[in-house]
Amino acid sequence: MKKIATLLLTAMVTMTVASCTPKDPGTTTTGTTTAGGTTTAGGTTTAGEVTDPKATITVQAEETWMPYYEKAVARVKEKYPESTVELVEVGAFPNLDTIDATDASNADVPDVFAVPADRLPSMINKEALTPMSAAAMAEAIGGYEDFESIGSILKDGEDYLAFPMNIETLITFVNPVNAEAMNVDLSKPYEIKDQEANELAVESFNAWFGVALTNAAGIELLAKDGDQFVTDMTKDWADLEPAKQTVITEIYNYWKRAYTDSPALWDEDTAGAQITEQFKDGGNVVFKIDGPWGTPGLVEEIPSLDVLPLSYITIDGAPLKQWQGVWGLGINSRNEGDDAKMTLAQEFIVELLNPEFAEDFFAVTGKIMPNVTAETYEGTDLSEIQKKTITATIESFKTSENRPLFSEWGGVWDTWKNALLSWNATNPASAEEAYQAIKESFTAMMGDLGQ
Repeated sequence: MKKIATLLLTAMVTMTVASCTPKDPGTTTTGTTTAGGTTTAGGTTTAGEVTDPKATITVQAEETWMPYYEKAVARVKEKYPESTVELVEVGAFPNLDTIDATDASNADVPDVFAVPADRLPSMINKEALTPMSAAAMAEAIGGYEDFESIGSILKDGEDYLAFPMNIETLITFVNPVNAEAMNVDLSKPYEIKDQEANELAVESFNAWFGVALTNAAGIELLAKDGDQFVTDMTKDWADLEPAKQTVITEIYNYWKRAYTDSPALWDEDTAGAQITEQFKDGGNVVFKIDGPWGTPGLVEEIPSLDVLPLSYITIDGAPLKQWQGVWGLGINSRNEGDDAKMTLAQEFIVELLNPEFAEDFFAVTGKIMPNVTAETYEGTDLSEIQKKTITATIESFKTSENRPLFSEWGGVWDTWKNALLSWNATNPASAEEAYQAIKESFTAMMGDLGQ
């Protein structure tokens, strides 16, 4: 990495930030020229002037993100008329797949692109990202109580390789119509141990959802301990703590009810569609766990839809919690050493994530800025269901666990899924017998890891 270029850019950003007058964190704007300078994150300043980097960069954007991105480009163009930001309409994951298949020097890969935290390790392996002056950018943007707590998720050593774009995690969707029909009391937390039918329908055989339950009891599916890997799922049943046995037992009880009454709920090809169908008015599902991206489709089908934090659901009194999902905006490593392009790229990111436009950002992209409070969103013109979604996501994010970001965790997905789906064939008579399939599957996985 070319540390000298990074240090120069950091110095430029620091001078700029120091010259601006911060606004209220909930409504911070960036890039406006003041008597003392400007709130920009890259260009050097004189009294009331901004130095145009006179560069051209390309920026990746999903099709649905384009309207918001186009406005951000216009704002940057107004500040830097001799610079150009070209949008490349391409999905985030296809773009990352292109990098994985080739490298960041590929002309089809834009200069600035979105990357979720769980794909950061592969981007690091491909040397696809260059360090940025994220701390100074955060100061210019404003609104962060503790930038390092979220910014560190996107670091490699001491280098920030992406700037936090949004937060996400699982939340609880509620159908009040079905709750009333099934006599489910919504005035108190919903306890999984008390359910006699599958009022809460969840694809727990998919670890994406399953970890919401395992995290509640502190079950470690796979963790790193120094240069070793550890897991709870190779222990004997008798050696599992009671809370961990309870989680496995309730997953087993859910499977047993599904196996008897609705086999489609425990089939990876049909479970998602079955849950969505039964969650509609008149169905037998009251609670559906999903991400904030689920709101638009669900509210079209369920006018009375409500949204609550994931912690509303408990298992033996312990609230469910998933992972702290974070997306970042990274800068292509081919720009390292090109001060003009690096400056423009950082300026664009600062303007794109300007909290003054947080309402539009969510309305267009469905993404929640990590530096904007639920109270600030509450004061916007977003719909009530959108506001509830944002509040539930922020609250759920606060109680969620850090997501494991080492590549070996990828083996957990199929290890967990195959073990739980095998119950359909083996028809275990007890939770302990069902756990044996999990233990055998994880023992094999640990063997593949050399342990």
